[in-house]
Amino acid sequence: MTARHVPVLVVGGSLVGLSTSVLLGHHGVPHLLVEHHSGTAIHPRAASFHQRTMEVFRSVGIQSEVEQAAALEFVQNGAIVAVESLGGRELATFFANFNAGVEDLSPTSRLFITQVGLEPVLRDRALALGAEHLFGTELVSLREHPDHVAAVLRPRAGGADLEITADYVVAADGAHSRIREQLGIPLAGHGDVADCVTIYFRADLRDLIGDRNLSVVYVNHPHLLGFFRFAIDAQSGFLAVFATFDADGVRDNNVSRDLAPDRCVELVRTALGAADDRPVDIETVQYWTASAATATSFGRGRVFLAGDSAHVMPPTGGFGGNTGVADAHNLAWKLALVHRGIAGPGLLDTYDQERRPIADLTVEQAYTRYVLRVDPSLPKEDLQPALDDPSIELGAVVASSAAAGADVPEPPLEDPRDGTWSVGARVPHRWLDEDRSVSTLDLVSDGFALVVPPGHAGYDPAVEQIETGMGLRVKLHHLAVGSGVDAPGAVLIRPDGVIAWASADAEAGAASLPDALAALLSTPAQVASG
Repeated sequence: MTARHVPVLVVGGSLVGLSTSVLLGHHGVPHLLVEHHSGTAIHPRAASFHQRTMEVFRSVGIQSEVEQAAALEFVQNGAIVAVESLGGRELATFFANFNAGVEDLSPTSRLFITQVGLEPVLRDRALALGAEHLFGTELVSLREHPDHVAAVLRPRAGGADLEITADYVVAADGAHSRIREQLGIPLAGHGDVADCVTIYFRADLRDLIGDRNLSVVYVNHPHLLGFFRFAIDAQSGFLAVFATFDADGVRDNNVSRDLAPDRCVELVRTALGAADDRPVDIETVQYWTASAATATSFGRGRVFLAGDSAHVMPPTGGFGGNTGVADAHNLAWKLALVHRGIAGPGLLDTYDQERRPIADLTVEQAYTRYVLRVDPSLPKEDLQPALDDPSIELGAVVASSAAAGADVPEPPLEDPRDGTWSVGARVPHRWLDEDRSVSTLDLVSDGFALVVPPGHAGYDPAVEQIETGMGLRVKLHHLAVGSGVDAPGAVLIRPDGVIAWASADAEAGAASLPDALAALLSTPAQVASG
């Protein structure tokens, strides 16, 4: 058995694992990703991506590549509606245009792209940044030690096992995470909602779709609950089925019990509402469980959970994949600074403190949308009221030692349309140039940024002291008069675009910044002072 060491081992090479790999590579962290499948996704899951996720992709230089790949799959800015059937009555419109009302909140747009289209973009970027990926490789065992984690990997095509030691492990191994189970971390929440299937099919739907630009179509038929997504040419798509009902209205939550090809064709035709016997060719059927739950901890020791291993939610709202990318975005820069010896291990404790409350809220919001949009027969006791979508997508406010003095509301969200520059919140988007090409969100990428408004001089020596004493690069941005940026004082922005510290007092802020940053990074104050 050959043996080697890597700073970080990422287990799972789907959307969240690949996003973690890109972000670790972006921050210069050597790492190894292992995935038991032989390649990236072959089923078009997780098609809805929010502005915050697109901001993450923008920060690592792949926004345009993702947008180009998305344009090959879908006409963008479509509607999200509920119907009795595709050819029948329209029951509700949730979004007439997917980006309506949020155009000015971000330098990016919401878009639809499947994991089939997105994952190769992520993998190519990660490899370009120096990542190492082993697809077709199983994790055989994982053992925790005080100063490292030991893993045994096995190529599925045969060959010698590989023994890996890693400083840290990111478990992005999915909803049925073996690593989470090994750690003994339970899920808490509503649990399994329904045993579901996704039926991938080919059929000419141009006459039923017509000139409508439909991104997601929820089907609330007397005999079926589910949703459609269609390919750009309207000649293929998939139908996700949550439940079926017999002629007497008796519900069957276990759709997968009777899925002969003829039954799949029947379900598709029922949801289409087509009165004729148009040809429907079934390509494949995927089985899955709609669940709503959050892990009671996002890790233990040197192992961290991300994505579906940390939280599972129904697909209503498209929150699942976006929440997983947000996990990776929060964790990667913290691992990078600890790996470089700039931050203390305490910084990694803030991952659970910051991400778990937000993920739990998002799971509940996805469940609320599932009940209200898909299955109103489910119990409504303790159902959270549906909150504002832009606030969920862009307005998270975190509290930990890595966000000094954050005042977290309840629920922990702000309306991004208010642009409040609150500590613990994402920095508000403001264009910094007449060409509208540089946003305040572009001020950070792989390090910290200090934004200083006019009249707040004196920060240059503090930044020099931080760079000399801590070895941490902080980009100092002196805003010009009339810049349009309305920050109330000096603002320190973390690598993930979250405001970590702020001071309205120029003199006191400059004096306190080095020690404040040392506390943020769980670093002894004397290191900051040099």
